[in-house]
Amino acid sequence: MEQLIILKNFETSNWSGGTTTPLFIYPPTSNYFERDFSFRLSTATVNVEQSVFTSLPNVSRKLMVLAGETTLTHKNQHSKKLSKFEIDEFEGDWETTSVGKCTDFNLMTTEATTGELEAVVLLENQSLEFEIQNNWFFIYLYSGEFTLYSNQKKHKIENGNLIVFQTLAPQKIVVEGLKDSELIIVKINATKNTL
Repeated sequence: MEQLIILKNFETSNWSGGTTTPLFIYPPTSNYFERDFSFRLSTATVNVEQSVFTSLPNVSRKLMVLAGETTLTHKNQHSKKLSKFEIDEFEGDWETTSVGKCTDFNLMTTEATTGELEAVVLLENQSLEFEIQNNWFFIYLYSGEFTLYSNQKKHKIENGNLIVFQTLAPQKIVVEGLKDSELIIVKINATKNTL
């Protein structure tokens, strides 16, 4: 089984330190506030110099800076300064504060679900091939524009789009830059792997 979905026009809401934009949550019937999800993707802006993270017990987190800089300090754990495309990993119940204004990309996972984040720069007219082996594969287009070739079909991907690809067998896709682009690649191994 395989499925390709292209998502756009996400709703952005305010939080005490900036804005947040949920991109994807799984299972689709889950609720972020009830913490009953397997994984969740989102972006956020931090517009205040210092903020305190919400406690999220039983949630593992990976945060990548997309623009700006921030320093994350996890009490009794570690501190890490992040610039563009750098990542920090931490547990949701750690006492975490951030210093610095930034835009970030967030991956949250629970239970036995695991995930990876990677930033890829795609130049205009450049082609890249990805082999999908995980049961979930996402491309978030942070900036730019590209063409996606998948299963002999062609899709134009625009700034802010999220590509959701689920497959239970290895699959190859090709992306070709229409403009210089910045892609965030997310690979998920989920405990529940049906749409």
